[in-house]
Amino acid sequence: MKIVIYAPFLFPSQDKYYLCDAAYAHIQGFMAPYRNVRYWLGDFRRRRALTNKEKFNHAHARLRNVIERAFGVLKARFPILKRTAPFPLVTQRNITIACFALHNFTRKEGLSDELFTEYDQPNVSVHNSQVHVDADEDEVEAHGTASDREYMTQLRDEIAEQLMQNMDTMI
Repeated sequence: MKIVIYAPFLFPSQDKYYLCDAAYAHIQGFMAPYRNVRYWLGDFRRRRALTNKEKFNHAHARLRNVIERAFGVLKARFPILKRTAPFPLVTQRNITIACFALHNFTRKEGLSDELFTEYDQPNVSVHNSQVHVDADEDEVEAHGTASDREYMTQLRDEIAEQLMQNMDTMI
């Protein structure tokens, strides 16, 4: 009999959080964008962010774009990451870790790489537009405690305010 131990999903430490899209609940450890506020990068080409919430969403979208491009490079280089491999979970984990290690080594050493060059372009098309941020707040199932949600809301508001203050000092 083989015993398999599954590692639990790691939640970030108290002072960290995952950047997530609007499909996730905005709770402790998960920073979602503001709902019903402009979000997509293309929306800001016509008019810059005017409010704290728009500035936050613009920064959030830019960060998500960087993350999506990084995963785009990984999937382009290692097609096995595009689908669930028919291997045991431990083997799948090891394949993923190996792919990330090779990716990071190539990046860190500054080796000439056509995929990095292609995906480093700011206008590279990222095909992940399944999430609509302008959905009603009720559409995301409530998770976590009310205090967790309040904590993250206050943190997001503080970040939005700091982004806006930084923008004001740059003008």
